[in-house]
Amino acid sequence: MQAFTPPDLKGVWASTLLPVTDSDDIDFARLETALDVLVGSGVTGVYTNGSAGEFHTLTEDEYDRLHELVAARCGAAGVPFQLGASHPSGQICLGRIRRAAALRPAAIQVILPDWLPLSRHEAVAAAERMARAADGVPLVLYNPPAAKTQLDTDDLARLAEAVPALIGIKVPGGDAAWFERMRGGAAGRLAIFVAGHTLASGLMLGASGSYSNVACLNPAGAARWYAQMFDDPEAAIDVQRRLQGFFDAHIAPLARRGYCDPALDKTLAAIGDWAPTGTRVRWPYRSVPEAAVPALRRAAEAAVPELLA
Repeated sequence: MQAFTPPDLKGVWASTLLPVTDSDDIDFARLETALDVLVGSGVTGVYTNGSAGEFHTLTEDEYDRLHELVAARCGAAGVPFQLGASHPSGQICLGRIRRAAALRPAAIQVILPDWLPLSRHEAVAAAERMARAADGVPLVLYNPPAAKTQLDTDDLARLAEAVPALIGIKVPGGDAAWFERMRGGAAGRLAIFVAGHTLASGLMLGASGSYSNVACLNPAGAARWYAQMFDDPEAAIDVQRRLQGFFDAHIAPLARRGYCDPALDKTLAAIGDWAPTGTRVRWPYRSVPEAAVPALRRAAEAAVPELLA
């Protein structure tokens, strides 16, 4: 498909979540069912291998099978797709980038090599080599709070200037002052993606979109909410307030009990009940019990019924 430029990179993107069997294998039949829902949900596009997609657990054969499936389904439906090539090993990441590039996605998502923190020079060198491996497909850099190398606004500007193939970033975002700093210089051309449950306020500050945990909860609801952000921003902010209240009361306690982000994202999908993904995550991580879901669903329906409709 046509490679994206920074202005193209926007909207609400939904993650492929891995349905996992009791033997820890990926259930590709259930994954195909979920993909059918995603491509018909109205989200801006579909992406793979963010944290929610458990990229760190995939074998290379699973990686290739997943991407061939997503490229085929999204291509047939005319839905934009981005492929995640992230891996804690930079060497394995380069191989993933090359194979993802052959499928010609709109962009390839990457992280910086992640066992040891990188110096500023090393971060630029890593991004430059990733861009060469991508063979003309643009890059989106994930720099979440869990990343070993944390980039500030100056670092992001330096990367944007050195690596024109870098068109976007996924970051926690910040306050108005942070967005103002990002608008200055080379960093101003990067599309900024923030957490899904902060998108309504993030758009007002200068964000472009989200790789969305709200789409984990309900992709069609996330797409409707994104449209509301333009049609009725005040109402969209009210949804965000109630959504964050639900997260604070019901999802944050699960995080404090030690459940990892993919486990929380799969729990959101189980609450939304839009595909047979289940809450199981791959070894060695702990899964939220399915028995917890009905009460969580009732709480979500009370807080944000318009997202779950």
